[in-house]
Amino acid sequence: MGAPATRRCVEWLLGLYFLSHIPITLFMDLQAVLPRELYPVEFRNLLKWYAKEFKDPLLQEPPAWFKSFLFCELVFQLPFFPIATYAFLKGSCKWIRTPAIIYSVHTMTTLIPILSTFLFEDFSKASGFKGQRPETLHERLTLVSVYAPYLLIPFILLIFMLRSPYYKYEEKRKKK
Repeated sequence: MGAPATRRCVEWLLGLYFLSHIPITLFMDLQAVLPRELYPVEFRNLLKWYAKEFKDPLLQEPPAWFKSFLFCELVFQLPFFPIATYAFLKGSCKWIRTPAIIYSVHTMTTLIPILSTFLFEDFSKASGFKGQRPETLHERLTLVSVYAPYLLIPFILLIFMLRSPYYKYEEKRKKK
């Protein structure tokens, strides 16, 4: 597979990632910051099932710092998702480079405290977390695996934008 074919495969992966992120954000993540009445009971039940099944303390009783991340997802990331979906599924949209770099760095930065919380928080002593919490290493790693794609794919995006010869910035010199 040549470089253009590889580039198109990565673009399709990224396009599908952003496309899938739209309903996840709208119907799951934002329930923590938007009024409850906006969501049909089926979506509220789906979130409850997920939070209970995976023992996700951040979505059961979201702490203020996590809500701030979700607010950023609403204000900054959600409007970007359809734009990125279009750019990557269409392909060859060099203008997406800078916004994609900003998105990837922002998202990876938010995932560090989230994953650290899952891995290192002593939930038995943490008063801010109510409901079911991951207790065993297996439960913690399962929860990390749910969130890991939101760290790994932005990392792939960042490397792709920085290293791909197609997306590398070339300074245009003015003719004298």
